[in-house]
Amino acid sequence: MSLFALCLVLLAGLIHASWNIAAKKAGGDARFAVFSGLVGLVAWSPVAVWLGLDEVPRWNATQWGMLVLSACVHALYFVVLLRGYRKADLTVVYPLARGLGPLLSSLVAVLLLGERLSVWGALGLAGVVLGVFLIAGGPALWRGPRDPVHAARLRAGLRYGALTGMCIACYTVADGYTVKVLLVSPIMFDYASNVLRMGLMGSTVLRDLPAARLLWQQQWRYALVVGILSPVSYVLVLYAVQTAPLSHVAPAREVSMLFAALLGGHLLGEGQRGIRLLGAGCIALGVVALALG
Repeated sequence: MSLFALCLVLLAGLIHASWNIAAKKAGGDARFAVFSGLVGLVAWSPVAVWLGLDEVPRWNATQWGMLVLSACVHALYFVVLLRGYRKADLTVVYPLARGLGPLLSSLVAVLLLGERLSVWGALGLAGVVLGVFLIAGGPALWRGPRDPVHAARLRAGLRYGALTGMCIACYTVADGYTVKVLLVSPIMFDYASNVLRMGLMGSTVLRDLPAARLLWQQQWRYALVVGILSPVSYVLVLYAVQTAPLSHVAPAREVSMLFAALLGGHLLGEGQRGIRLLGAGCIALGVVALALG
């Protein structure tokens, strides 16, 4: 992985952890995803128009098909992620999702896209997965907590984290193929996908406008953070994918867990900071190995 791609991934990781903490604090459902998506559409519309006038007319049926697929998977991702944040701790849902996602997407990149994973790359991937496991609770995950309420939240976190991770793997491979092989602009691809997501999810707001208006008054600050930062973090990753192997970029993205472990534990008071910092260290070493690979 080049230094340029690594820098893009590191910056994307910091931004990604920041907007996920904002999403957790919002405590919203699918309507919050619509709020933040609409903010993103408005905030980034000048850039989209500037690029889209030249880019979009050149898209063929394959590129449009990948766009629709991406929009559907991203919509499901946001719904599952936000539901997980309402029912469990961020420091369980987030690391499990971020660990399973790159593991699956790296395997697909090697098996289906013909990429090769070096020894350093394999060690780096293993370090990231181990770090994510430690941040999610480590060996205590197998024992389970004694408190029934805590146990229920842990099971919910594992369930929603796994589902979110599967969504991440699907859209990572699909989007990586689109920008790397089909040569679609990362900025335009993410923006157009967001437009389609709003069409898929908009009914959740229209169904009860008074309730949606009340939620907006409570959540608009968090929606601004997520709507503006989320596209930036993902577009940076897509640009990194254009210059580096997907099987390296996908797990390297999990450097965001370094920031989530530090910021999430402090801001959200979710505890177990020691083992989660150890996990963050494993992720840091894994990212270094991926860069060397």
